[in-house]
Amino acid sequence: MSVTVDGDKSVSVPQRMRRLLRGPRPESVPVVVGTACTVVGLIDVAAGVFPRFRHSRMHTLAEVLPGALGPFAAALSLSAGMLLLLLAHGLKRHKRRAWRAAVVLLPAGAAAQFAYRHSVVGVLVSLTLCYLLVRHRDQFRALPDPRSRWRALANFVLLGAGSLALGLVIVSVHPGRVVGDPSIADRLQHVLYGLFGVEGPVDYAGQTSWTVAYSLGALGLLTAVTTIYLAFRPEHPAARLTEDDESRLRALLETHGGRDSLGHFALRRDKAVVFSPSGKAAVCYRVVSGVMLAGGDPIGDVEAWPGAIERFMDEAKAHSWTPAVMGCSERGGEVWTRETGLTALELGDEAVVDVADFSLAGRAMRNVRQMVGRIERNGYETRVRRARDIGATELERIRRAAADWRGTDTERGFSMALGRIGDPADGDCVIATAHLPGSGDGPHGDLKAVLHFVPWGRDGMSLELMRRDRSADPGMNELLIVASLQAAGKLGIARVSLNFAMFRSALARGERLGAGPVLRCWRGLLIFLSRWFQIESLYKFNAKFRPRWEPRFVVFRTSRDLPRIGIAAMQAEGFVNLSLPRPFRSRSPRPCGHTLRSAPEHEVRAA
Repeated sequence: MSVTVDGDKSVSVPQRMRRLLRGPRPESVPVVVGTACTVVGLIDVAAGVFPRFRHSRMHTLAEVLPGALGPFAAALSLSAGMLLLLLAHGLKRHKRRAWRAAVVLLPAGAAAQFAYRHSVVGVLVSLTLCYLLVRHRDQFRALPDPRSRWRALANFVLLGAGSLALGLVIVSVHPGRVVGDPSIADRLQHVLYGLFGVEGPVDYAGQTSWTVAYSLGALGLLTAVTTIYLAFRPEHPAARLTEDDESRLRALLETHGGRDSLGHFALRRDKAVVFSPSGKAAVCYRVVSGVMLAGGDPIGDVEAWPGAIERFMDEAKAHSWTPAVMGCSERGGEVWTRETGLTALELGDEAVVDVADFSLAGRAMRNVRQMVGRIERNGYETRVRRARDIGATELERIRRAAADWRGTDTERGFSMALGRIGDPADGDCVIATAHLPGSGDGPHGDLKAVLHFVPWGRDGMSLELMRRDRSADPGMNELLIVASLQAAGKLGIARVSLNFAMFRSALARGERLGAGPVLRCWRGLLIFLSRWFQIESLYKFNAKFRPRWEPRFVVFRTSRDLPRIGIAAMQAEGFVNLSLPRPFRSRSPRPCGHTLRSAPEHEVRAA
């Protein structure tokens, strides 16, 4: 028996089992073949670089590997090893194009083994791997990742640097056959010339000169061929939110936006989206380094969440992406883990202040009360308004100030940042500004600090950005948060979501009386990491306003994926920048946003 709700969720046990069975768990054959290609590639490279390796106990194995043939054994072995290493990762990720390349290269290697060495073992090694690939070809269906022709430049730089380093090793591993005593500069010059097929200043006795020359030429040719291929292959740009997608998401948020404080951040236009079959739910995501990152809970009707989640997992499987969810709520984590078999881990806590309960009275709010009073006595004024109520000229000044006051060169934000201020479609956003009358000589007039809130349903708002002029008095953030909370009632706001504090519960439990050694050690490590990341400082900043804490979770497939997910999340949030150098980046307007709805480090400390 099967019961269907909104065309999305079937509760029949057989279908649920089939859904789990076809999840994105890696099959054994691609992993085995990819690992085999990695091992064979490393041995090939070693056989091509180190002459003693070819005459060691590994000689019997090395001579039967693809590429180790004929009078140019070193160069061919080196090229084959590098190609296999490049293909191994794609094979492990079930990539169709990597499978096609391997199916072409392995029979060619087998034919070359038989023609040049008459090695039956070498033929069997290549044909066995080829047989496994052909026999299990249905497991290599993954579509290409988002890419652009800038990958060609990245390949040229990275592979060129690797070829240069490997070439320097090749030039230096023949000390007994070098004529004279060439310097490091001479050897480096020889490598550079050799990569372009030109003879360099270093000379060798016997046939070693030819071996080195062919090896360096093979590295240069490999770098050139792969760069040309990447430059001229079709582009697959990363998906972006279309106007139709955005309008559908806004309709869902209008009805169900009050469920999750991160819902409005789904409208970032550098995200892609998948909808449930009924269109009543959606999951927004971005692909970073092969990780499919979703932020917050699915958008829309909870009953339709399973359909959107299933579409998300199908998309991850089609491209062999690693699925992950950053910052989902406890309810969202339960649905994700139930529908997909993934695992959830608490990531931190979100600070939520109920406007009706907020007050500056009492001993607990003494520090905030005194700081706000001191700043107000210095002549600062605050204004809290909807974005649609601010004039175009002033809005442009706020937008420009927020961009100029950004603490880093890299724009940060993904899961808890909108990435723009003053867009006509975001008229319900709330902007709080601090002004110092009589100080209008600067580029931004008397404007000294900005807070930007996005809607959280009909009666809430969620802090998206905090920026201030570094020359302003400390405490600007406290001043504007208090002003926003005091003005929230007039704007129809009943709850305000503030910053996200990573590992908040660990910090809180670790400082309590009677905390065990493990908790204290973990807290000490977090405090140490706070020198570079806003962990303890954000927790203490949020705690000033006496919020209630709502846990947030990261959802992942296996613990082996956590390092990769962590790096991808740091890339998405802007903590790790692997983009091209500035002169080579595409020119586009920079949005205004900040990661985790937090202020730059200097702002929190100054506060």
